[in-house]
Amino acid sequence: MNVRKCFLIFGKVKVHRSACFRPLKFSSLWISNNNMGNCVAKHSQAKDSDSDHNVDFAAGNVKLITTKEAWDQHLEEARRDGKIVLANFSAAWCGPCKMIASYYCELSEKYTSIMFLLVDVDELTDFSTSWDIKATPTFFFLKDGQQLDKLVGANKPELLKKIVAINDTVPEYKQ
Repeated sequence: MNVRKCFLIFGKVKVHRSACFRPLKFSSLWISNNNMGNCVAKHSQAKDSDSDHNVDFAAGNVKLITTKEAWDQHLEEARRDGKIVLANFSAAWCGPCKMIASYYCELSEKYTSIMFLLVDVDELTDFSTSWDIKATPTFFFLKDGQQLDKLVGANKPELLKKIVAINDTVPEYKQ
């Protein structure tokens, strides 16, 4: 399903045109592969589900979240370190998600005061549903687990604008 068609079908939802709408029922038919652009690729032999052990980061400081426990652990770490969290809810089959993946990695290298997380909506379906993800990619800015801002779609200029605004408005997060 192409993005423009998605936008027309769900025309009442205000999102950037470069977003994929999440199917209501998840199916392996929607998954084209297990890597998210240039950001991460799973080791085929890995048996541990923790992102630190089964993921190669091709670039950046992006942490792949594969369990609710890993999510909680990273949010607690960010809270302890006084960091803002930028969570990217994404899908392997989503073209716009793949398109923005390398840019997301670049941003993670530049803005080290922000913790960059990546959640595959197909791997954590119940968790993603609890965040009311309607389209991918969806980015959430969080502080102490609370939502500061949200962006739906692979809009690079808007994502950068929101990151800069967060850094400018929260003094301790400036680079």
